[in-house]
Amino acid sequence: MTNTQKALALINTFTNGDTKQAENLLAANYIQHNLAYGTGREAFVGSVDYLASAPVKTTVKNVRAFAATVHQVLAQGNFVLAVSEGTFGGVPTAYYDLWRVENGKIAEHWDVMETIADKSTWQNQNGKF
Repeated sequence: MTNTQKALALINTFTNGDTKQAENLLAANYIQHNLAYGTGREAFVGSVDYLASAPVKTTVKNVRAFAATVHQVLAQGNFVLAVSEGTFGGVPTAYYDLWRVENGKIAEHWDVMETIADKSTWQNQNGKF
C-alpha cells in the first residue's frame, strides 16, 4: 500500500470499525495530537472500537485532492494530508487529517475537525469544499 492508501484505510476504520486493520496500519509507538484521544496504538484501536459501537455512527468521505488527481490525498515524502467531510455524533463535520508515516506504519497524527454550519446560515454558496 502507498502512504496515501494507508492513510485512507486508517480513516475508514472510524466508519467500518475494522480494529485489525487499524492495528496493522499503526506503529507501536503511534503519537496522537488530538487532545480528545489517547496516544498509542492501543488508544487508537480503542477509539475505532468505541466509534463502531456508538449509537450514532461517524461517517467520512474524502472530498479534496491535492496531488495528481482531484480526488486523491496530498502525499509528500512521509506525510499525507486528507481533507474529508462526514458526520461526527450525527453533526455534519469537516475533517483535516495530517499523518506521518515511518518505516511503513502510520506513526503520528494531527487533525482539525470543524462543524459545517447549516446551509441557511451561509454567507455565500461556495460550500465548505
